[in-house]
Amino acid sequence: MGARTDDLERTPSLTSITPPAGTFPLGDLTVTRMGYGAMQLAGPHVFGPPADRDAAVAVLREALRLGINHIDTADFYGPHVTNEIIREALHPYPDELHIVTKVGALRDAEGNWPRALAPGQLRQAVHDNLKHLGLDVLDVVNLRVGGFDSPEPGSLAEPFTVLAELQQEGLIRHLGLSTVSAEQVAEAQSIAPVVCVQNHYNVAHRVDDPLIDSLAEQGIAYVPYFPLGGFSPLQARELDAVAARLGTTPMAVALAWLLRRSPNILLIPGTSSVTHLRDNVAAAGQSIPDAELAELDRIGA
Repeated sequence: MGARTDDLERTPSLTSITPPAGTFPLGDLTVTRMGYGAMQLAGPHVFGPPADRDAAVAVLREALRLGINHIDTADFYGPHVTNEIIREALHPYPDELHIVTKVGALRDAEGNWPRALAPGQLRQAVHDNLKHLGLDVLDVVNLRVGGFDSPEPGSLAEPFTVLAELQQEGLIRHLGLSTVSAEQVAEAQSIAPVVCVQNHYNVAHRVDDPLIDSLAEQGIAYVPYFPLGGFSPLQARELDAVAARLGTTPMAVALAWLLRRSPNILLIPGTSSVTHLRDNVAAAGQSIPDAELAELDRIGA
């Protein structure tokens, strides 16, 4: 975690807590494979403040108590809302906690998500994240290139070079990518090291299977967003059947399947509920027999 900017009472250490589902490296950082995505801490449609700010703070503090040390956010969630809540709940941050943010988009007055990849916009976004999180250095910054569902073709050299320059200036520790193709990953790697890729992926949406395997060979993390389906929750006959036989929920099975899919997969399911957060963490320990795994694999075939 980057340097602190105030002297508030320190959050309890995470070192004595067994991490859910083990850990994986992000460059020289070690993060829990089961992380937490802060997107749902903002208001409806990720816009404006939450209905219950105290509940949002409680979810973040519970995440740390459960051993999670990997929080995913963006200053355009809200905008600014989730980062401000993270700071309120957890600052000054434990040394073991690592916050991953992303840049490349904005929120306009109507709640749309326009792209923001110009050099000045990217620099401002990095400084906004630093300010609202209360940090001097950001652990990981992902460059978001495409939209919600799929990459957009084209070069990312100009915006990624801006982030590489900010890294050289000491404002960013590691760089990642979001909503990109394998070709764009390779292009970015020719500019600066990439420690993670965050794309749309789940048991029913598996376009990135080859990319996941390629990244695993390189020791690079893959972070699926919408692991539970996103705006349209996962629905599959096979998923329901496996969950019923295992005596658990379809969402728990979907998360457990992702953790079994590849050791470089890191999960960041989001929720505004402490109960749902605990359910998600419990899913990390869900065992799936080989026969059921084969049945789940057929969903995305």
